[in-house]
Amino acid sequence: MKISLICVGKIKEKYLTMGIDEYKKRLGRYCSLEIIELPDEKTPDNAGPAVEESIKKTEGNRILKVLKEDSYCIALDIKGNMLSSVELANHLDRLFVSGKSHISFVIGGSLGLSDDVLNRADYWLSFSKMTFPHQLMRLIFLEQIYRAFRIMNNEPYHK
Repeated sequence: MKISLICVGKIKEKYLTMGIDEYKKRLGRYCSLEIIELPDEKTPDNAGPAVEESIKKTEGNRILKVLKEDSYCIALDIKGNMLSSVELANHLDRLFVSGKSHISFVIGGSLGLSDDVLNRADYWLSFSKMTFPHQLMRLIFLEQIYRAFRIMNNEPYHK
């Protein structure tokens, strides 16, 4: 099983990097994990809707260039489906059993994902109606993927 995490923006805080590294190590026993970090565009203060759309489109084009054609794509978006940890594990398990051996998760930049990326996605996933910084979301997401694999393997996990 291969998991790709495509992210816009760099991790700057050491504590986040340490947490991400820990979950990358833990996930190594369950899957091949690839994290693709793409540059984000600077958003000027008081940017209007047209500028924001242009920024999302530029970031979206970068995402689409690295997203493999044969990969099942799950976009993290506030408009997506909210799942419990068990439901996420079941969803991933069904994908793996049905022959999807490569799943790509996409975390956009501070403005979210472009319509082109959302249209390419096979599934939209929301972690909450709240907004999270995309750097923190990367750590939260990796923890949930780790938890999902623990659930799929009938291993103990904290509830």
